[in-house]
Amino acid sequence: MTERRESSLDLALIGNCIHSALIERNGRISWACLPSYDGDPMFCRLLDNGNGDRGFFDIRLDGYSHSEQDYVRNTAVLSTTLYAEDGAAVEITDFAPRFKQFGRTYRPVMIVRIVRPVAGSPRITVRLRPAADYGARSPETTYGSNHIRYLMTEATMRLTTNAPLGMVRDEIPMVLEGPITMVYGPDETLAGSVVDTGRDFLERTLDYWLEWVRYLSIPFEWQESVIRAAITLKLCTFEETGAVIAAMTTSIPEAPGSGRNWDYRYCWLRDAFFVVQVLNRLGATRTMEAYLRYITNVVASSHEGFLQPVYGIDTRAQLTESIVDTLAGYGGMGPVRVGNQAYEHVQNDVYGSVIMASIHFFFDERLRHPGGSAMFERLEQVGHQCLARFDKPDAGIWEFRGRAEVHTHSAVMCWAGCDRLARIAQRLGQGERAEFWSMHATRMHKVIDEAAWNTALGSYVSTFGGEDLDASLLLLHELGFIAPSDERFVGTVAAIEKHLKRGDYIYRYVTEDDFGVPETAFMVCTFWYIDALAAMGRRDEARALFERMLSLRNSCGLLSEDMDPADGTLWGNLPQTYSMVGLINSAVRLSRDWEEAL
Repeated sequence: MTERRESSLDLALIGNCIHSALIERNGRISWACLPSYDGDPMFCRLLDNGNGDRGFFDIRLDGYSHSEQDYVRNTAVLSTTLYAEDGAAVEITDFAPRFKQFGRTYRPVMIVRIVRPVAGSPRITVRLRPAADYGARSPETTYGSNHIRYLMTEATMRLTTNAPLGMVRDEIPMVLEGPITMVYGPDETLAGSVVDTGRDFLERTLDYWLEWVRYLSIPFEWQESVIRAAITLKLCTFEETGAVIAAMTTSIPEAPGSGRNWDYRYCWLRDAFFVVQVLNRLGATRTMEAYLRYITNVVASSHEGFLQPVYGIDTRAQLTESIVDTLAGYGGMGPVRVGNQAYEHVQNDVYGSVIMASIHFFFDERLRHPGGSAMFERLEQVGHQCLARFDKPDAGIWEFRGRAEVHTHSAVMCWAGCDRLARIAQRLGQGERAEFWSMHATRMHKVIDEAAWNTALGSYVSTFGGEDLDASLLLLHELGFIAPSDERFVGTVAAIEKHLKRGDYIYRYVTEDDFGVPETAFMVCTFWYIDALAAMGRRDEARALFERMLSLRNSCGLLSEDMDPADGTLWGNLPQTYSMVGLINSAVRLSRDWEEAL
């Protein structure tokens, strides 16, 4: 691989499962949607680099030369050290409070920044410039004795600090003689001093994450990578409802100037199977059960089992897509989109995804609220949608906007939904229903096997009767449709290697779509390829490629949606849940057993 240039998506993530923030290596907060993931980004400089007057929160060090940044081990607390040319240095500790209090989890809409001198006589300037209405304006401000209020669109925010308020307000440089604490949160008076509050919240937040990580079930190898991916996945959950968002950002292009800019701050039902699967493997049962609860609420509110591909984090159905003209876009590469038109699409794979995720309610004895007959009846409505839709055209897993075909992946997911309903019925002792769903699954499997196989290519193909391939075919063994040793699956993998592989990495497809020919590799597709290699017994190849995928993570262990195979540059929304899930799944499959290793 050619020498990799530094990615401008070299960002760190902090959060508390209600809101989050992305922080650059120089300590600047350049993205944060408050009070929740899909809200107005108070810090939006990530999508407006040319507009330097608002949308960020930074601590500037006079004579700045370079920085170091990393998480406090096994936590979501970030440490950034800024160095000046004269040897002076400051450390910034950033976190969103999260800890147990009064029998429940305390997770306020709050960012805490503690800045302390670590060398020399550093001189800093605090610049807190939130934006409102997607960067359109700066908020009105008012002042108190030790705080500044910002009158935003959705809420009034307050900065409370022990730093000289006038110097913060007017952005006057100050010599940092001792630690300062800055609490940016709701317009409420702190119960104690800002210094004591910051210190207490930090200690308790550290304790929370260290304790959470202790109970993860992790592989022997690649432990640090898996732990960071697990924490990141946890931070992508919206705890009020259990939703898991696809990514924290909107409109980071999949490739330079491609126009493939989408809002990923919502919950895709397609991800349900993969997310629940990996949470189960990690032993994160509370997070898994919360997500299953979200899915149950979506299914319960559906009409006769009809499901959209994507919902809001609060389960709302309408996600009207619009273009924001007040932000120039990432690197000036607009458009910036809010909402996602995919909620209107027909994507038939979601039905099987929901059933496959929900099967855990019936088979996982650890869950507090197991599934019963009432839940099974609701899932049967979803199953009838699988029966009706498995051989009908849709937009497919890749959400094509300009065409509809009968996609093999969607058909297989519908088959999988019916197959799992048969297993659930058997578990519940409902033999007649088990026979009903098993019979239909067998029929569907035969139809798919014939319609999706291309004899000339020696491979399954993307659409019934088609000639093109896409990376979702790598999941045929994962879904139980075919054994990994079957010559048809082996042939499919060989065809994907021939047609979709660029260097070491797998493209989702290479045919022209609504925006032209894809220019970057979709991260999770390469993880699917790694899993397929391992399943076929090609473990040495799989392990080597997995190590190369780990090297693509940014300096804080995060992956975006896409990457440029030529130089490894990250593209697409960040952090991408799909990518982090793929990393964990591959690590679990490839690692040596603890017994073997020790």
